[in-house]
Amino acid sequence: MAANYDDLILSGSRYNLSSTALVEQVIQSGEGNFASNGALVVNTGARTGRSPKDRFIVDEPTIRDHIDWGSVNQPIAPATFNQLWLRVQDFLNPQDCFVQELHVAAHPQHYLPLRVTTQYAWHALFARSMFIEPETYNPQQKVVWQILSAPEFECVPSRDGVHSDAAVILDFKSKRVLLAGMKYAGELKKAMFSVLNYVLPDAEVLPMHCSANLDRQNRVALFFGLSGTGKTTLSADPECALIGDDEHGWAPDTVFNFEGGCYAKCINLSQEQEPLIFNALRFGSIIENVVVDVDSRVPDYADSYFTENTRACYPRSLIEPRVEENRGPEPHTVIFLTCDVSGVLPPVSILSAEAAAYHFLLGYTARVGSTEVGSNEAYAATFSACFGEAFLPRPPQVYANLLRRRIETQQAKVFLINTGWTGGGYGVGKRFSIPTTRAIVNAVRNGSIDVTDTTHLPQLNLDIPNEVAGVDRNILNPRNAWQDPDAYDQAEASLIAKFKENFKRFDVEANILAAGPR
Repeated sequence: MAANYDDLILSGSRYNLSSTALVEQVIQSGEGNFASNGALVVNTGARTGRSPKDRFIVDEPTIRDHIDWGSVNQPIAPATFNQLWLRVQDFLNPQDCFVQELHVAAHPQHYLPLRVTTQYAWHALFARSMFIEPETYNPQQKVVWQILSAPEFECVPSRDGVHSDAAVILDFKSKRVLLAGMKYAGELKKAMFSVLNYVLPDAEVLPMHCSANLDRQNRVALFFGLSGTGKTTLSADPECALIGDDEHGWAPDTVFNFEGGCYAKCINLSQEQEPLIFNALRFGSIIENVVVDVDSRVPDYADSYFTENTRACYPRSLIEPRVEENRGPEPHTVIFLTCDVSGVLPPVSILSAEAAAYHFLLGYTARVGSTEVGSNEAYAATFSACFGEAFLPRPPQVYANLLRRRIETQQAKVFLINTGWTGGGYGVGKRFSIPTTRAIVNAVRNGSIDVTDTTHLPQLNLDIPNEVAGVDRNILNPRNAWQDPDAYDQAEASLIAKFKENFKRFDVEANILAAGPR
């Protein structure tokens, strides 16, 4: 079963079609339709989010000792993978397929050349929007990574060595990614994010699940966070130029975007609250699993009939203002976003380097419109190491150590911002408004918060500012926002117990452990 993986050619392939040509193909084939705003409307079927239980890494000797094997990184034998790859290749070969040659990572040395072969024209448009169209393809003549995507192929677990009718498989040795049976396009971008999470630490570059933007003083802010915490919303700031909304690398001299587009949640999207994202949804963009009126074709972003995880994909060219170079200087401000459903955490806390390492490893937030298939437990506490554990091939400590070195070298200021609930937990209190959180973000990045005028919360072991311009000081200390202080104390003790239980899995230095709650 020999094959030349470096030069995959399918008989019906159409190479590097423009976005307009791909849109035409989508309409002609019936893969999608237009919304009234000009965006393509598509549906991803039963899978409206990622399928983490169907994700595998090819287990071979050169990478074996570097992978954090387990439920996130499941092994598959090379021979099993090779047979499935060729089976999918044979399935696609008589069909019209779409090939896009792109880059991942906007860095002259650290980019990866990528060739995406897809069964669907709209997946090719997604790849063209989400990855980077370079002026010159692969100038350093690096070995090309291959993605082979066949959303209509059905895996047979007993034959293919997988768990269901679909699979995502990463092969680091031969630089291949297989997406079989996956109609949800987010698997394309997250597969390559996982690849960079494996590749870049060896170059002393920190891969990050974060958004980034640049203010008028040429200062970069990073926004770490999981889905639903506000990472995309807060980075899309009319007063700042967007670098990217989801994936970046932090090298010794720069922060650079991995992508050439954005992939925003659009449940309850409105022009008033999120104008940059709302206005980006026009011709050239894709909206997934959004309910559209049959006659008017107007999207109803409040309707979660298909899923809470409705999505919008659009190239950076549809966002203003943006950083044209797709990268910027090292960050001035690092923000960890958490959606605390318990109402215990303060809206903003000031973190030392040690506390930053602790909360980075902890990765606490809540499931709010989860991006994972089969996740129906809305508004439940969850932990994801480094705010992106589902995409980390290596042990989390590798990334935490890199982050700490970067913070200390750059002397970046680090803050923990709660975009969740105040005055009580979910069902009792209320969620912080976007304007309130924006005011906090503006204060931390422009340096107006007095980091010496603070209050220490002894049980949480957090320092909070006593004043934030434009924010009611009564909500800065979370206990003061609760009508029943005793109820707050009980909720605080419960949350701290969850923190401590989760953190038992990490073997860290004593000073990092001491930076956590008491």
